[in-house]
Amino acid sequence: FPSQTITGNFANVINGLNANHLTDQVIQRSKRMILDTLGVGLLGTSTEVCHKVTQYSKIYSSDISSTIWGHLDFRLPPLYAAFVNGVAVHSMDFDDTWHPATHPSGAVLPAVIALSEAFPQKKKISGLDLLLAFNVGIEVQGRLLRFSTEARNIPKRY
Repeated sequence: FPSQTITGNFANVINGLNANHLTDQVIQRSKRMILDTLGVGLLGTSTEVCHKVTQYSKIYSSDISSTIWGHLDFRLPPLYAAFVNGVAVHSMDFDDTWHPATHPSGAVLPAVIALSEAFPQKKKISGLDLLLAFNVGIEVQGRLLRFSTEARNIPKRY
């Protein structure tokens, strides 16, 4: 479709992804990335910046809530839970990275987990659905970086 926009093509590719696209290798690598991100995130919950963000976020509440990692008794609306957990992951700066420079899992996993927790009990997603959502998020991030001239210049700036 020569008349299709880049954005339209991008959306069609992402929308067309399904669990059948997850090869055994992708599933294994994704599980390793998720485990690494959870570990770094749990460690990050002890940082000063994470404590500050957690304290600030206590002003938000909602009928729908998601877990704040490392705090069994504290939940936030999914948007803020994803933010706090993302800060925890990034605060140690040990999360995964790729070229051009980005930390893909630290942005994607907290959002995917927070959203998955927000689903009603009768509509809970499966582990395979979570892996698919995680990989779609990573794919979106990777493709956006490939489209970005700013991202290509990052290594030259540092």
